[in-house]
Amino acid sequence: MPTQQKGFTLIELMIVVAIIGILAAIAIPSYQDYTKKARFSEVKSMTGGYKLAVELCIQDQGVAIGGTVANCGTGSNGVPAAITTNRGNVASIAVSGAGAITSTAVSAAGGYTYIMTPAVAAGGIDWTITGTCSAAGYC
Repeated sequence: MPTQQKGFTLIELMIVVAIIGILAAIAIPSYQDYTKKARFSEVKSMTGGYKLAVELCIQDQGVAIGGTVANCGTGSNGVPAAITTNRGNVASIAVSGAGAITSTAVSAAGGYTYIMTPAVAAGGIDWTITGTCSAAGYC
């Protein structure tokens, strides 16, 4: 009576390894981009506290609609001091006298800049988002 072999042939195993390799080649770059976006979200989150402080400063200063924002820089009129050393994924955050907030990510989070510039409008304060994060799609 002939014995029947059980198991996989070498070709079947090679095909499975090739499929796993192809899936890994597609998934790894996507995962790395996802990781950078997640790290950069910390930069945007930490900028939120500065945004609120600048908005309060603008209200306290009584800036008119379309007026120029002044004296709302880092460390003045309730705006927190600048971050100049790495804190998590944030390399630095600074606010200009005109209230523009510039945040920079560490290299692990892409090293991109995130700039928020206020403009006093009829309905409140409009924020314009610029920086190197725009081209990368992280803003």
